[in-house]
Amino acid sequence: MIDYRLLEALAAVIETGGFERAAEQLHLTQSAISQRIRQLETLQGQPVLIRTQPPVATELGRRLNNHLQQVRLLEQDLTQAEQPLNIRLTANADSMATWLPDALGMAESSHRFNFDLIVEDQDIGLKRMRDGEVMACICAQSQSVNGGRVQALGVLRYRALASPSFIHRHNLIDNAALAQAPCLIFNHDDRLQHRFLADQGHAGPGRVHRCPTSEGFVRMALAGLGFGMMPELQVTEAINQGELVDIRQGYSLDVPLYWHYWQTESDALAELRHAVTQQASRVLRPISNWQ
Repeated sequence: MIDYRLLEALAAVIETGGFERAAEQLHLTQSAISQRIRQLETLQGQPVLIRTQPPVATELGRRLNNHLQQVRLLEQDLTQAEQPLNIRLTANADSMATWLPDALGMAESSHRFNFDLIVEDQDIGLKRMRDGEVMACICAQSQSVNGGRVQALGVLRYRALASPSFIHRHNLIDNAALAQAPCLIFNHDDRLQHRFLADQGHAGPGRVHRCPTSEGFVRMALAGLGFGMMPELQVTEAINQGELVDIRQGYSLDVPLYWHYWQTESDALAELRHAVTQQASRVLRPISNWQ
């Protein structure tokens, strides 16, 4: 029989990224956390963590953490609604900066949640779900993880934009100049600009500015620091006012988004999923029209 105190220690190390922070989260000593992890490994007969900085779960560790997350979901249905439910989910930054907060607000109006949002690029966010670190995930992959389900949300349309002064200064009408112009990227996982440049016949950006916030990304473009792929939803006003201009007229890149959740979905998480899919259907383009 599984001792869930040991699994809680494992989950805390994975979620916080270290033994010391896990001890703080569970109000235990670091030594107690280490003892529980060693006891779990003794009972399982193999390691559950690779002792790197931060610690990384082994395949067994990921399965055990995944199991604990699903048990937590089931327990939520057995408890009274007096206490807020802690919901940890992964989403891409552009969804958080545009349509997702309204969806979370709809869910919060009918149920009390404590949201713990983790920003991950839409192309890699599912790893957190696969490792059992989160209860739900918004990402671009349509294939569900083991023990999970997936529901289509819609398409987020991106356009390659820059300020008029930037386009003039770097002569971006000339396609050859495009590869040498400063490019904005969110982080090293953000490949949208690379996809745009590939469509224009270029291998990749010559210069880059990294900006890890959606709002800062747009502000940097408005300030003339670089060009980048931006969600149409976020910059409609700037486009209408001529503050941002398409680098290539008529070009857009559509990114499909999906809601991933566990088969052992609680009633509360089902309400959250309904609010998210309802809001997505209002503002995102249908995936059925995405090619």
